Amino acid sequence: MEDKLVSVIVPIYNVEKYLPKCLKSIIEQTYQNIEIILVDDGSTDSSRTIIDDYAYMDSRIKVIHQENGGLSNARNNGMDIATGEYFTFVDSDDYLENDYIDFMYRLLEKSNFQAKMALCSLNNVYLATGSTKSCGNDTYATLSGKEAIQMMCYHNLVDTCAYAKLTHRSLYRNVRFPEGKLFEDIATTYLLFAQCDIVECGFFPKYNYVLRDDSITTSKFNERKLDLLDMTDEMATYVGRKYPDLKEAVLRRQVYARFSTLNQMLNVSTPEDLKSREEILKYLRENRASIFSDPMVPKRDKIGYYMLSGGFKIYKLAWGCYLKLMKRK
Repeated sequence: MEDKLVSVIVPIYNVEKYLPKCLKSIIEQTYQNIEIILVDDGSTDSSRTIIDDYAYMDSRIKVIHQENGGLSNARNNGMDIATGEYFTFVDSDDYLENDYIDFMYRLLEKSNFQAKMALCSLNNVYLATGSTKSCGNDTYATLSGKEAIQMMCYHNLVDTCAYAKLTHRSLYRNVRFPEGKLFEDIATTYLLFAQCDIVECGFFPKYNYVLRDDSITTSKFNERKLDLLDMTDEMATYVGRKYPDLKEAVLRRQVYARFSTLNQMLNVSTPEDLKSREEILKYLRENRASIFSDPMVPKRDKIGYYMLSGGFKIYKLAWGCYLKLMKRK
């Protein structure tokens, strides 16, 4: 059976330092039947030139140059011209193991393509220290879509990211990335899982996720980061209606989103930000008992509550100590 065409969609914006390594890792994939869609989202550095040079060298590359519209817009526009039966997304500052696509494609093949999605694990690459950490456990699993959502909510091997997944294009027929929002993956991945009877998983680190200080997830707080709460609450509403028995799982994810946002709001000072922070603290206090009664909740959430039990100032101090400890590793 001939291998099916896979569209690799790469949104690109001002990543000249990282782009060549990313593109090289895609071009050198052992799975060769791919089209590579590079969406230049209005880059003002040399990314545009790099893209055009690579397109000249490899006929599988298609290029879109557009005005800056954001990550979601770039991904959506990439999907619009994609002709592959399967999609995978790659962020332009990350890079792949050379069997990334082949690994997930063979997972789908194992199910005789009854599964509409396969996924692998991330390998976190910390630029500041040069260290790496696999997010997988080197096992295989066949999950239902519901089981994948549950594991995603508990951060149990399955994550929300659009990358590190190989998805049949039909799952995106009625799913688009929300334009003008941050944390767009949280708004879409659960909708893909919900369409799947089977999700084939290989929890091996095939996607290298580069953590840098100026990324969306690590940069300082701004009001747009509150999108995380909106996206998570929308997910919780949908999942709660479709799978009422996952109520505890989605609550855990909502609590996690609050802790994650709180950790970036420790030093805010504007009246609006202080009000938002107090609302987060109130939500966390109201749901403490539910979190502690759920045996599936990760220990780190409960540690966060213990830190918070002494009040906000103690929490802030404890979180600062934790960050300093992590930087030494």
